[in-house]
Amino acid sequence: MTRFFSRRTLLPRILALLLAIAVVEPVAAQSADPFENGWILDAESSDLRFLSVKKGDLAETSHFVNLSGLITPDGKAQVKVLMDSVDTSIDLRNVRMRFLFFETFKFPEAVISVELSPDVLRDLHSTRRKFVTLPYTLTLHGVTLEKEADVAVTLISNDRVNVSSTTPIAVKLSDFNLEGGREKLQEAANVDIVPLGVVSFDFVFDRSSPGTPPSMEQLATVATPGAAALETKGNMDREACVGRFDILSRTGNIYFNPASARLSPESYPLLDNLYDIVNRCPDLVIEVGGHTDSDGSDATNQALSERRAGAVAAYLGSKGIASARMKVVGYGESRPVRANDSAENKARNRRIEFTVLN
Repeated sequence: MTRFFSRRTLLPRILALLLAIAVVEPVAAQSADPFENGWILDAESSDLRFLSVKKGDLAETSHFVNLSGLITPDGKAQVKVLMDSVDTSIDLRNVRMRFLFFETFKFPEAVISVELSPDVLRDLHSTRRKFVTLPYTLTLHGVTLEKEADVAVTLISNDRVNVSSTTPIAVKLSDFNLEGGREKLQEAANVDIVPLGVVSFDFVFDRSSPGTPPSMEQLATVATPGAAALETKGNMDREACVGRFDILSRTGNIYFNPASARLSPESYPLLDNLYDIVNRCPDLVIEVGGHTDSDGSDATNQALSERRAGAVAAYLGSKGIASARMKVVGYGESRPVRANDSAENKARNRRIEFTVLN
């Protein structure tokens, strides 16, 4: 016998059926709090890239391998970049970027900090993707500046989010005192380099487990210079050693008191990196050559250059490098790399160079 239902009886039955389905197969709701439990950067899935231009129109893209970051439950976000992990795909180019451009022995990290507003992202669980302009603070090469970036925030799942740049970020080298590094790179590679870098990023964060919110203290440790360097561990071959000594000779980061052979403590970070390289080239004898500017007499400058080269060799010897592996030579003012006609040029002529002898 066929049964008929009126609208009055059918509607309650449909509502009851939907309620029963919801009870049997509940749908996991996504939180409206965008920062619930906080977030941790998935470094393996994230990327930070920069594009540089040399020789007029030759563009090269490089990136950083070692990243760490988090977003706290109150919306404070930070990403740290180990500058030694710069990857240009060429070993000696990486070394030039580390020692000549970024001076990672003095400035091992770059830090990106953001204060995120929950009001901007509160509906992310429903929109799934939002385009926003975020103010941020960048600390790079000892300089801290406030800037803005256009980004896309995409909720991949309730526990995974992607934050990526939507427009290139132009970084003027002069803003971060990187012009001197650009000049050193140009001299070392014999190329012209545009004084501007273009940065883009793609950061992926995973939500922290309940009860384990991340805090800024987790990212507080400063990196040890050289720890993240992309290079072969252990002893290096002759080509790698020779290339590194040439690059370290161009840094200009070995300092002495005026008219003195006393090493300034500012020199120690570079010399410690130098020790590591000499130690990993055990079969080579190194000439430590001292050079001065033209101020003072020839005899005075000759003696000063010898004493300064000797001070560097003594420092390396105190770290464990055998004296038989180092030949100390003073050249005085006889081999300038620039004309001694300005304070800047004279500073470039006051230098220590390292040469492989065998």
